[in-house]
Amino acid sequence: MTTRPSSGWRAGGGRRATVASAALLFVAVCATAADRFASARARMIREIEGDVAFTSEDIGKKTLDPHVMRAMATVPRHLFVPSPLQGVAYENRPLPIGYGQTISQPYIVALMTDLLRIGSDDTVLEVGTGSGYQAAVLSMLVQKVYTMEIVEPLAKQASARLRQLGYQNVTVRHADGYNGWKEAAPFDAIIVTAAASHIPPPLIQQLKPGGRMVIPVGAPFLTQYLIFVQKAATGRVTTRQVLPVQFVPLTRTK
Repeated sequence: MTTRPSSGWRAGGGRRATVASAALLFVAVCATAADRFASARARMIREIEGDVAFTSEDIGKKTLDPHVMRAMATVPRHLFVPSPLQGVAYENRPLPIGYGQTISQPYIVALMTDLLRIGSDDTVLEVGTGSGYQAAVLSMLVQKVYTMEIVEPLAKQASARLRQLGYQNVTVRHADGYNGWKEAAPFDAIIVTAAASHIPPPLIQQLKPGGRMVIPVGAPFLTQYLIFVQKAATGRVTTRQVLPVQFVPLTRTK
């Protein structure tokens, strides 16, 4: 996850409502029962919009995809943080979720999701499930989400939480995400939510031709950059540096 940056297309339509219907129903009920978070969610959206404007030169746009912003306004972030932190769940900053991990700053979740240029028929891989929040946002926008978490208790908690909240198009695996999920590949998009020293070659291999990846690259406690990766139909890979960020490191099994 990341702190506020130092200065980052539209998705398809029809299938999204069907894919996310169970989650939307749950969230609607949840929103009624937890109306005290309504103003906090609205404030979070305004702050995301402010950060987008602040970093517009870096990210190359002044607004994010409205479908992404709608997902951000819908997913109940307070249910993806520890109970003692629910009161600050909609602040535009990362929060600890245990085991040395964090839930990302909402602006960064929105930005990374937007950069993927995902559509309603897409299949997406996430490396670094954490609490499951990013996977929940993605699930509102695509057909299928595969997400991997190296910390076993977090993987189990996220799997149970996503299932309980009705995100039925998300599959969680406890595993080292560096090597990706070969059995489910190829992917239309891949998102990595921890900083790697380099872009893992297996993840590039598992991108479809035309696929996109967003990954923070850099050393822990030093400058890291959010990198956008595009794989052309020919297989040629190009990268673009988007924004300076600060993420927890991508860990590997021994």
